[in-house]
Formats: sequence, C-alpha cells, structure tokens
Amino acid sequence: MKILKFLITIVTDKRVVLIFRLILGVTFLYASLDKIAHPEQFAKIVYNYKILPAFLINIFAVTLPWVEFLAGLFLILGIFCESASLLISFLLVIFLIAISTNVLRGVNLNCGCFSTNPAGKKEGISLLFRDFIFLFMGLMIFFFNKGFSTLSSLYQRKSSRQ
Repeated sequence: MKILKFLITIVTDKRVVLIFRLILGVTFLYASLDKIAHPEQFAKIVYNYKILPAFLINIFAVTLPWVEFLAGLFLILGIFCESASLLISFLLVIFLIAISTNVLRGVNLNCGCFSTNPAGKKEGISLLFRDFIFLFMGLMIFFFNKGFSTLSSLYQRKSSRQ
C-alpha cells in the first residue's frame, strides 16, 4: 500500500506532470509535421485502416494533423493545458480503438503516427502499449496540472507584481 501511495505521489507531482506535458506536447507536435506536409499520403494511411467512411477520410487526414499540432503546441507552452490534454487523451482513445481493431483483424499496417512513408514501421501491439502510456500521461495532466511553468502562470505573476 505504501508503494502505491508513493507512486501516486510521484506521478501527481507538478514537476512530473510538467515532464508529461512536454513529452506529450513534443510528441504530438512532431507527429503532426509529416502529416501536414503530406496530406494525400496520410489520407491513404487512414483509408488502409478501413474504419472511416470514404467521404470522411480526406477531411480527417487534413484536420487531424492540425489538431495534433495545436494541442501539442498548447501543452508545450502551457496554454489551455487541461483542454489540450483532454483532446489528446480523446485522440489516443480513438487511436487505441483503430489500432486494436486492425490488430484483431490481423492487418499489419503503417500506423501513420510519425511518418506518411508507405514503408513505415508496422508495429501493432507495441503501438498499443505506447498509446496506453501516452493516455496515462494525458490523464495525469488533465487531473493534476497545477499551472506549473505555464504561460498563464507566468503572466499572472507578472501582472500581480505591477
């Protein structure tokens, strides 16, 4: 019981939550870049998942990378952290469902996570593990972000001094 209490104390610490914020922010910002640069290739990857109806694929392929970019940027800068982490957590749940569906189908496809290269890594189960860890981080940020090292806390300190 003491070990569990100790672990909870660690993962809810403001510095650990800041590290989670930066890891998730940088990861999602980086993940968006290739998709933004190559929306047509990302649309092919989305199509290969065989989950979305055809009329939604292009909209999703163009919109998702910008959502990832902004949410990642907001986490890095410390703007709307709870909203950005909730959005990223929601995306991670969707990714987990999409990847799980294809793993259960026996389909081995490029996830499109960080690259739109058709010869990209095909990982399956390890992707699920990684996304569960990211989901955990996102939820820790949502529930335990204390405004530590955010632009809004910096702004509040400056305005209170004047």
